[in-house]
Amino acid sequence: MNKPFPSHARVVIVGGGVMGVGLAYHLAHEGWGDDTVLLEKAELTSGSTWHAAGQITHSTSSFSLGKCVDYNIGLYSGALEAETGQAVTWHGCGSFRLAYTEDEMDWLRHTLSVGRALKFNIELVGPDRVAELHPFYNLDGVLGALHTPDDGHVDPTNVTMAMAAGARAKGVRIIRRCRATNITRLPNGEWQVDTEQGTITCEHVVNAGGTYARQMGEWSGLTIPTTSMTHHYFVTEPVPEFANLDRELPVIRDDKKVSGYIRMEQKRGLIGIYEKANPNTVWEDHCPWEAENELFDADYDRVMPWLEESLNRMPIFADLGITREVHGAISHPPDGNPLIGPVFGAPNYWCCCGTQIGIGWGPGLTRELARWMVHGSADISMRDYDPRRFGPYATKDWQVVKAREDYCLRHEIPFPHFNRLAGRPVKPSPLYDTLKAKGAVFEEVFGHERPRWFAPEGVAAPIDQYSFRRNTVHDIVGAECRAVRERVGIMDISAFTKVMVAGPDARALLERLVANKLPMKPGGIALTHMLNRRGRIELETTVVNCSEAGTQGPDERFYLVCAAFFEQRLMDHLTAHLGDAKATITCLSDDWAALTINGPRARDVMAACTDADLSNAAFRWLTAQQITLAGHSIWAFRMSYAGELGWELHLPRAAATNVYDALWSAGQPHGIADYGSFAMNALRMEKAFKGAGELTNEVTLPEADVMRFARSEHDYLGKSATLAGRDAMPWVCAYLSIDPDGETDGHGGEAVLMDGEVVGSTSSVAFGHAVGQILAFAYVKPAAAAPGTALQVVIHGQPRAARVLGAPAYDPDSLRPRADTQAVAAE
Repeated sequence: MNKPFPSHARVVIVGGGVMGVGLAYHLAHEGWGDDTVLLEKAELTSGSTWHAAGQITHSTSSFSLGKCVDYNIGLYSGALEAETGQAVTWHGCGSFRLAYTEDEMDWLRHTLSVGRALKFNIELVGPDRVAELHPFYNLDGVLGALHTPDDGHVDPTNVTMAMAAGARAKGVRIIRRCRATNITRLPNGEWQVDTEQGTITCEHVVNAGGTYARQMGEWSGLTIPTTSMTHHYFVTEPVPEFANLDRELPVIRDDKKVSGYIRMEQKRGLIGIYEKANPNTVWEDHCPWEAENELFDADYDRVMPWLEESLNRMPIFADLGITREVHGAISHPPDGNPLIGPVFGAPNYWCCCGTQIGIGWGPGLTRELARWMVHGSADISMRDYDPRRFGPYATKDWQVVKAREDYCLRHEIPFPHFNRLAGRPVKPSPLYDTLKAKGAVFEEVFGHERPRWFAPEGVAAPIDQYSFRRNTVHDIVGAECRAVRERVGIMDISAFTKVMVAGPDARALLERLVANKLPMKPGGIALTHMLNRRGRIELETTVVNCSEAGTQGPDERFYLVCAAFFEQRLMDHLTAHLGDAKATITCLSDDWAALTINGPRARDVMAACTDADLSNAAFRWLTAQQITLAGHSIWAFRMSYAGELGWELHLPRAAATNVYDALWSAGQPHGIADYGSFAMNALRMEKAFKGAGELTNEVTLPEADVMRFARSEHDYLGKSATLAGRDAMPWVCAYLSIDPDGETDGHGGEAVLMDGEVVGSTSSVAFGHAVGQILAFAYVKPAAAAPGTALQVVIHGQPRAARVLGAPAYDPDSLRPRADTQAVAAE
């Protein structure tokens, strides 16, 4: 007997591919199965899922994705079939990722370090081992390979159907042949999903639309930045050499020569190619609703250079015909990372889409999304997947440009700090042209252009230099750091998020949300954290009381500053808890610019441009004043992320160029220098200042070792969970000094060992030029976090001696930022 169409549900998921079904399965396992409905316009898996090649590998340099793929492999290789009785057709054949150059070998060495932190079965091997397990591959020029024996491939349809069976068993309602036609938010905050069979009202709606995700977002006035790109794989005629094999050959990932993968498909060969030129987009405006199990004609001209090379690499394929051409569409977000999480400005509208590797990443990511929806936080860092990392600048045309770029990079070396240049600049600061003329190399953060480093005279061109090892940029950044430590440096920090909260209830609103005590007096500054209900860290922010002197209550104003990529997360967090409070929340990020000036001569430079008294007595550490500088009224905050005497200057965009020019001119007698984000990161590491890599939704305040910024005298969101977890912490953030070798410094995610056993992994790593040591933050078991503890960090596959520090490596007593004279600088 058919059940009546549901009128209400807690959750409605729109889309029945591996992502939508995976979320339904995991919501059911988190206890929401009986109140979850999944809608699919055709049959389950009839979109991108059905034509996926189905591979999955432990070979990833991403710590968070590594956790996902490890879970997925466990699910595919036995757990899912044991739970549901549904066969998933797992092929546990293992895989190799080949390297032909030293840069590729360094990539594999770093991936090995990350894999060790995650306790993967992973090893770096030579060509002889590849030939032993895969005797048919042409290994000319191969230097080595990463061997991940637990990898494999799986039938995408079977996996999805098995998760659907598991979801149904726990109460999820899956309705096929039911196309959603509209999604609208009702005045009471609920969502209405209109379909061909009826209307459902729900608390949460999930866009799991795959290639339809962007146009589905438009129903609700939302921008979902995905573009459909087409990808080929080919299946050969039966391979005679495979006929009598008693085992399946490992998958080969050949990034340089094939730009893709080669594996067995039963007794046939399968070749997958991500061409590195002229990638193809489809359905830029509209994916046809009638599309079902859609494939396109093969475009051999486009992929021929790599297809020909695949036959050179697998000569036993060379005389065989192609029996199956699979050319299907896959969603690509602008940066290649999936869209998993909430959408800005649309409470309880969730994305579960934009996943270019749905089989490889999907179940793990949907498990985390289910935890986020049900419990208020995921258990891995979601920074790289949160849809709110993109703002209004992500127009449709820009999305296409970036998706094409991402596709071409799919099988390139993911160098540290790789700079994606297509579609740039997006949001240049007022100083962009000035700094570019001075040799600035920029990076993009939430659309903003921020200087990374400055090319000095003699450097051929101001362009990025990529390597897993030290290169010319290392010494350039060192010189910028020395300028700040010894003289004075200036940096454009306009990319920071800048938000004003004002009104009679502004203080009450913020006191409910921040762990630290708000600054009571006008001009006060506090560093604090906002948490979710699980006590996990949403973001870190500086709060400045910008009220006029003598102002309290109705006219109080608080200015919040945080990292650029948290802008929409901060705005959402404030708005979600606004309720009936009489307060206005205004984002000033695009209207205001900001500079920071740091170093022992910073006061001298500032004094030449303002009549304000900058002495300690008149302008104390961690206070703010509105001053006139270079003829402009600006806000000056006496604080320093570099750990030196310094100020942040926040000002209208129109004033930025004049203020910068005045400071630069005044700084000439003092040896002023520009510096960028690479130097800023090294400087903050010397001062043991935690950053976004440490302060994530994975951890609580005590785990991050920042409880000194939490006050016991007032309540705040997440306080009870914060206090409850102090006695049973799985890990804690430790500050490490690592012996340098003069060549490799690490990049984050590396394994940390104690007595030969893995006890954690690094989150941030940088060389401290002032102290001559590699410095790192690492999340380790509490027993390994005591100051003085001897540890090892696996950098490029080799263990390096390290020890836990109990104080900042540089200026441990923080005397320099509070200096009133040049005495400290002269020491």
